[in-house]
Formats: sequence, structure tokens, C-alpha cells
Amino acid sequence: MSKVEIKMEGATVPFLKEVVDAITYYTFDTSATPPPEPMINAMLGLQLLDTNSKLIMINHKSPGGLFPKIEAEFDYEVTDLEDGRVQVIFSIKQNAASTTDFSQNSCKG
Repeated sequence: MSKVEIKMEGATVPFLKEVVDAITYYTFDTSATPPPEPMINAMLGLQLLDTNSKLIMINHKSPGGLFPKIEAEFDYEVTDLEDGRVQVIFSIKQNAASTTDFSQNSCKG
């Protein structure tokens, strides 16, 4: 299946969906957007995840302010890309409680 754009209420960038080997991947690129757009879009995308899906974020830097807000419920892997951007792949933790406050979508504190 190829990537298809999906409608995400409140998103400021396009979200793409692709299914590969029974895993659904949602991808968005906030590398050209100013704060707080990366956080806003990440919090929206994370709400899509279940145990059979992953969220891929492309950003201009590692979203360090995001990780403490989500780490109880989500795992993430950060990869530096050759062009200087970063890729973060998020997945929901096995047996994690739904503890993330998705309204905490600003970069402050």
C-alpha cells in the first residue's frame, strides 16, 4: 500500500498513513515549522497509536520537551538524518496506562 494523506483535525502539516506488514505507520514532517507546531502535531499523532501502529515524526531537532510528557505511555527512537533533521519513531508501550495529557502541547515547562 502506498502512503495516503489522512485528515487530522487541528494539524498544521499533512499526515500520511501507510500499512506495511500489518503495521500502520503515520508520518508527519514539522522540520520547517516553528514552535509549538511540532509539539501540537506530535500530540495529535500520538492519539492515533495502538499496539499495531507507529508514528514517525521528521523534525529540525529532537523534541526534548515532548519526551517527558509522553514517556510513561510511549517509547521513542531518535535517529539523526543525513540532512541534519531528526526522525523520531513513536510506539505505544505494551500494557501502558493511558496517562498522557494530550492537551499539554506547548513547549513551555
